[in-house]
Order: sequence, then structure tokens, then C-alpha cells
Amino acid sequence: MVGTTAAGPYRVALFYSFPHRFWTVSGTDTSRVSVGRDDSMHLMVSLRDAETGVALPVGNVSIGITRDGETIEDRRPWAMLSQRMGFHFGDNVALPAEDPYEVAVGVDPPAIRRTGAFRDRFGSREQATFSLEFERRRLADIRFRRLEDTRGQRGAVEPMSMDGMAPAQLSPPDDLRGRTVGETTTGDGRFVASILDVPPAGIEGPGPYLAVSARTPYNRYPLSFMSLSATVRRDGETRFDGPLVPTLDPGLGYHYGVAVGTVEPGDTIELDAGAPPQVARHEGYETAFFDMDPMALAVP
Repeated sequence: MVGTTAAGPYRVALFYSFPHRFWTVSGTDTSRVSVGRDDSMHLMVSLRDAETGVALPVGNVSIGITRDGETIEDRRPWAMLSQRMGFHFGDNVALPAEDPYEVAVGVDPPAIRRTGAFRDRFGSREQATFSLEFERRRLADIRFRRLEDTRGQRGAVEPMSMDGMAPAQLSPPDDLRGRTVGETTTGDGRFVASILDVPPAGIEGPGPYLAVSARTPYNRYPLSFMSLSATVRRDGETRFDGPLVPTLDPGLGYHYGVAVGTVEPGDTIELDAGAPPQVARHEGYETAFFDMDPMALAVP
């Protein structure tokens, strides 16, 4: 951990590890990014709402690294998923020497619908500044272990806490706003559907409101930047059919939601992922969350 600091409405954390290989995602295709010969570290940024602590797995982040006023790196890191660190923005960077550096993290307003107390937050570009003392011996001190005995088996390693800050996880289903009507899985992802009688503040249209929380199955990390649609059927008749909108809400966290107008016990909610999460993957997630079949839930 390099440190955490407030920047406007954000709590920004900066941390690093040794350089990693990872996989970027475009549609349903992945491309492996190998460790470069000059790469010094894998630099990571995570964002939370400073007031509520809610994870913000969205946005557009920039990283500028300078030394004595000279620009060393200036890039936009990838949105990424790691089993230990959860959702973050990260990339491998090359530093020329073991020196002190200044790291400026810029955060652009997220291009996502915001509801409730988040409606008027995150509307301006903010910047956080950190001092980073690069020493190779610190990288050498980072512990790691190989999981040869569990390779190919389903599961996940435990989330990692640093300086008392754990990776941001979505709430358990029972802690979400509204009434949980069901859970289902596909493509290694878990989808929790909730119904709110009244849509969150900031959403036009009559209730009920359908909120779908897409998460990793073991550590409850958000599966963001995906395409998800829903169909509500009653006695064979389609009552709603349309896309779910990525949304940030204090009580629901990051989710996909829409006002469906009507939902009754016995209805069937069908979910379809048009595109998998468009986030880069660390090892352990590089083959997950791609082959997502249509899902169906019966409203109790």
C-alpha cells in the first residue's frame, strides 16, 4: 500500500505489486499482456465513495508519474479484476531507477447513471497525489504462493486486506435494498435479483424496479462493464422486455436496473447477458465470466 487519500467525493487508494501478466478483454476475445523487460511494478488504484465506503467499479482513471518534474509515465490503466485485490484500475509500469516519484491519479466523472444520494456526486474531475518511494527490495519482500494442487479446480483465493482496507465487495443478498426474489448463476458469475416497489430517487417511470447485482461467486466482487437485459413474462405474455442500465446506488451498490412497471408472484424474470464484463483479468479470472447462457427466475 502506498496510501489512501480523499479527492473530492472519492477515497482513492494506490498500491502496487511485482509486475503481472494479465488479459485484456474485447467483446468475447482476450489478449494476454506479458511482463515487459523494463516493467518495474504493477501499479493499482481503487475508488470508493468517501462518505459511504461503497465501491466504485466504474470510471476513467489516469496515472501520471513524475520525478523531479520530469514525466516518467502518463497513461490510463485498465479496469481489472483480481482474486486478491478485487476490482481496480491497474497496469505494469517501468520506472528508470530506485528513486522517489510523485504519482498523480486523475478521476474523471463516471459515465453511469447515479441514483439516491449519489445523484449529485462524482460530477467533476478530481485528482489525488501520492509520494512513491521505489525500492526493488520491497517488491522482493512481497510474498506469493503457487496453487499447483488446486489448478483447474473451481474456487477462489481469499480477498487481501492492506492497512485495514479490504477490497470492496458487494453486499450479501440479504443486505441489499428491496426484496430479493432469487439468485442464479451462469458463466461462473452469480446474479442476485431484487425488486423495489418504488424506483430509487432519480429514476423516472413507475415501479416496481428490478435491480440485478452481478458478482463473482466467492468474493462478491462486482462484474461491471457488461451488457444485461431482462424479460418479465406472466402466463406466457411478455410484460416487459428491455435493457438493464448500469447504475450506482448507495443501498444497491453497482447494479443493473430498470423500472419494469409490473411484477407479480408467479412471474418469470429472464436475464440475458449480451456481452461479458469488459474488464481485464488477472490470473484466476482469465477464463471466467464469458460463456453466459440465458437465466430465468420465478418470482415468489
